[in-house]
Amino acid sequence: MCGIIGYLGDHEATPVLMDSLKRLEYRGYDSAGVAVLELPKTGSNTHTSVTKSEKKVDDLIAKLKTGMPTGHLGIGHTRWATHGRPTYINAHPHTDCHGRIFVVHNGIIENFAELRSELQAAGHEFTSETDTEVVPHLIEANYKGDFLAAVRLALKRIRGAYALAMFSADDPELLIGARLNAPLVVGLGEEEYYIASDITAIIPYTKRVLVLGEGEVAAVTPLGAEVSTLDGITVKPKLVHVDWDVSQAQKGGYPHFMLKEIHEAPEAVANAMRGRLTDDGLVSFREFTNSDDELRRIREVLLLGMGTSRHAALVGELAIEDWAGMPARAIDAAEFRYRRPTFGADTLAVVITQSGETADTLVGLHQAKERGALTVAVTNVFASSAARDADGAIYLHAGPEIGVASTKTFLAHLVSLYLLALRLATVNGRVSLERRGELAAALRLLPEQVRGILDREKEIAALAHRYSRYRNFLYTGRGLGFAVALEGALKLKEISYVHAEGVSGGELKHGPIALLESNFPVVAICTASPTSEKMANNVHEIVARDAPVLALVTAGDQSLDGVATDRFVMPKVEEAASAILNSVVLQLFAYHVAVELGEDVDQPRNLAKSVTVE
Repeated sequence: MCGIIGYLGDHEATPVLMDSLKRLEYRGYDSAGVAVLELPKTGSNTHTSVTKSEKKVDDLIAKLKTGMPTGHLGIGHTRWATHGRPTYINAHPHTDCHGRIFVVHNGIIENFAELRSELQAAGHEFTSETDTEVVPHLIEANYKGDFLAAVRLALKRIRGAYALAMFSADDPELLIGARLNAPLVVGLGEEEYYIASDITAIIPYTKRVLVLGEGEVAAVTPLGAEVSTLDGITVKPKLVHVDWDVSQAQKGGYPHFMLKEIHEAPEAVANAMRGRLTDDGLVSFREFTNSDDELRRIREVLLLGMGTSRHAALVGELAIEDWAGMPARAIDAAEFRYRRPTFGADTLAVVITQSGETADTLVGLHQAKERGALTVAVTNVFASSAARDADGAIYLHAGPEIGVASTKTFLAHLVSLYLLALRLATVNGRVSLERRGELAAALRLLPEQVRGILDREKEIAALAHRYSRYRNFLYTGRGLGFAVALEGALKLKEISYVHAEGVSGGELKHGPIALLESNFPVVAICTASPTSEKMANNVHEIVARDAPVLALVTAGDQSLDGVATDRFVMPKVEEAASAILNSVVLQLFAYHVAVELGEDVDQPRNLAKSVTVE
């Protein structure tokens, strides 16, 4: 999320900050700002110039050019709003009460409300709605003349994810960076140094980069960069020589944004849970704060979405029915707007939209509100129309997604809907403490399990190479596997233009099986579930029609050995977790088929990232 740049060196900081922020625009953002420690004039004290814009970087640059700050130390930021609307006041950098400490931040501070209350009680005054602003105030509260020591003490109090660049007007030759669960690098130039959220920002200036580890702090001075832990123990960071060009750096070295974003899935999954799920399975949402009593009166749940969001809705429907014991319906939002609704004030309407601007889904939201339903938007974009118009919001915090085909946001949607299902199950007393803990543990393991699938990308690419010669595909599954099959088929057709359709395993014999022959392969979701034996039977029926089968099976399941043409073995996990892991496999499969066919996977024809018309 967002973009960070910091500079300390012999050259003017402002041109470097402006240039770097332009290269960080690809990440997606809604506001921008810089702080430069200006060189003192004779007999005067140091002064920090702060320039912000609630618009684009070009607007910020225009402001800077009218009164160019001069100085050799500065920080800059492009903000993608999470806490607080995209306004001038909420734009970074943020400062302390006395305007001496300046901070830019990527990530989410989970315990910011607790820290903010504590600091306000001690007399600190806040001006923004952001979680970030607690950082300079917390540093100020710990400052006793040693800026680096104050930073370390402050960061020990923070939970969540952060990449930070900071300086103090009292220490004009010190630039500090720190990271936890968010990327940050230190660029080493010739008598000049850079701190950046990714290599894109600094690639024209240096190819030598220190990669900070989790919980590490970099203290940068004119003598160099020293990296240490929060306890002050010096560590030797990883030094990387970068040989990318600028366009490659924007994609993090990946050939396409889609592949980069698939590889960002572990972080997206973790961010969707961050600060919301306790170890014993209790769930809370900061922007959807209805009480247990208010949620207890809900008698049914409607889940509205289009395309990938509708497939997420199908998963949410099953999870809510299974865990919370409540009637739930996943509905095509475009059709919903023309139906005669039968629900009322005892309904929860969940609108699922990555952009928050999907036209049909917004109409459904407004119809639900008109009938008195409680509404919540599950979206990735802060202050989007859906988030503003609904009674509450569950933000994905997946970060900007540039590839048109949704990948990491689909997975974040699934996690968010699982959390909602667990919240409803808890308030209705439908899930035991033990089971709650099991589900929480399963969800917390997901980021590492997704990394395990990504580590096997070469296996998936090899399968894609073999199957890329086919022009028709059938995807099939049951239960959660059916929703995954629909999404897998959608991914393949939208980026490779190969015909693919998804059907349930039970529906197979009611028509679709007539299509099958030796040139019509089937991707079968056969991982462990209450219906996995039925799916195994379906695979036998498919093979009897000479159709090739690529089956996703759970480790230890040998029922399709020698039956399926190809088997991709998945780890043994909770069924809810398998829907996410299976989806990652199918995303990579679709991606590599499209690449084999030479298609533009980031900008598939006829498609738009946000569908704002009916």
